[in-house]
Amino acid sequence: MPNEFYFNLILFFLVAIIALEFLAQKLRWPPAVAQLIGGAAIAFIPGLPAFEIDPALVLVVFLPPLLMEGAYFTVWHEFRRHLTGILLLAVGAVLFTTLLVGLALHAFNPGLPWAACFALGAIVSPPDAIAAKAVLQRVALPRKLLVLLEGESLLNDATGLVLYKFSIVALLTGVFSMGDALQAFAWLSIGGVLLGGATGYVVLKTLRYLRDTSLMILASTLPGWICYVVGEHLGVSGVIATVTYGMMLGWHQHELMTATARRRGSAFWEIMIFMLESLVFILIGLSLRGVWDRIAEGQKSITDYSMEVLLVLAVVIVSRFVWVFAVDGLAKLVSKRASPIQSNWRESFVKSWAGMRGVVTLAAALAVPAEVPGRDLMLLCAFAVILVTVLFQGTTIGWIIRVLQLKATAHERVYLNEPQTWARIEQAQYAVVNKLAYNEQGVLQHPRLLEQYGYRQSLSDKHKNDAMLPEDVRKAHFNVVLAAVAAGREELLKLHRSGQIHDELLHVMERDLDIQEIAALHSRG
Repeated sequence: MPNEFYFNLILFFLVAIIALEFLAQKLRWPPAVAQLIGGAAIAFIPGLPAFEIDPALVLVVFLPPLLMEGAYFTVWHEFRRHLTGILLLAVGAVLFTTLLVGLALHAFNPGLPWAACFALGAIVSPPDAIAAKAVLQRVALPRKLLVLLEGESLLNDATGLVLYKFSIVALLTGVFSMGDALQAFAWLSIGGVLLGGATGYVVLKTLRYLRDTSLMILASTLPGWICYVVGEHLGVSGVIATVTYGMMLGWHQHELMTATARRRGSAFWEIMIFMLESLVFILIGLSLRGVWDRIAEGQKSITDYSMEVLLVLAVVIVSRFVWVFAVDGLAKLVSKRASPIQSNWRESFVKSWAGMRGVVTLAAALAVPAEVPGRDLMLLCAFAVILVTVLFQGTTIGWIIRVLQLKATAHERVYLNEPQTWARIEQAQYAVVNKLAYNEQGVLQHPRLLEQYGYRQSLSDKHKNDAMLPEDVRKAHFNVVLAAVAAGREELLKLHRSGQIHDELLHVMERDLDIQEIAALHSRG
């Protein structure tokens, strides 16, 4: 097929994303579910050629920005507080699932090499960052659970991919060393952190000297891919390098990036992440046809594989329940006082149920060399695990949360509320304005600015001990501001339509009005 065909196909996928997103909203499904089903339906359209996916390309295109976006918005204090629980899921649960899948599959089919059984376990064991985010962003969870699951999804890919790599090497060479594997895992992890940290340091130093917004956004975005590519080339974890860089950028961007860069960058990232997340699930659905064709051409039918697939599915789901409940139960026995890794049985159940697989599982399965024994089984099991965990667990997790009566909770630390924060901010603003409002001779030069910031400071200080800011006074104030902005925009457009101002001035003035409107809407609440 000519390249133009594939470009048109991508355009078709983008149009399909809009329709599937609308369908998901109407049916109240997680968008990932609608996109997965839609991609599978598109794959079997008559006349459409089989869509082959390069697994290495899928990982390098989709994984870095989606990992970086998750890391960028990670709350460092909460991540650090729950790091033990996150590692128990990201490393412990993945190792445990890989072990159980390998043991169960070899017991059921002794003819399959041990390394092939564990390779399949490594493929299906890590819950996916993209799948988890696509589902979790639509449900209300207690804060601790959300931090644990999002933190797990950022780190567990590295564990699964390392186990997968060593299993495949053992299959092809017949040699496996536990000592070498542990040493390599340590190097991958530490090397990834060092690479991500070094990249972050260089980028943060560079951002201090950039004034152009587009350059600032580009200079902060590209290193996410660079970390992943360079990490994989150097033999360290590109996943951990990207996550480390994303967390550094998210922590320091407040003092380094301009307000305009943040606003434009946020808009850019929101659209890009939406498209990438949607495309990756459509591509997973499209890959069903390739899996189907490979199985159809093989010696065994899908029916012949059915018992092994069901066994792997059951072990994948059950092993997570066993690990989570065992770890949480042990934490209660060992620690007499409350600790960050303790959970009640309801929280443990939701943690166990939230194990959606996605792009990493698919890419790893597709990357298995053709000569590896059991490759068709790996492909079929990978797709079955993705379908069941996303379609079944992803669509029911909201219902389970409601049934178990788990609700979103406040932050565990004691943070300032909105009125207290505004009081601190506007006190600092008023102090600066009060100092600069007078010239060197002590003559008041900016009375209106002093009056404006004085009013805002006194209002916030008056209500700083309230649970919420007063709706009537604050909203009335900013409603007037919004009305003034609307009138200004209307007059600006009249001047432009009558030919009295140039387009360039229109855009400049409109930008200022937009900023005023955004600030007023946010302040009004």
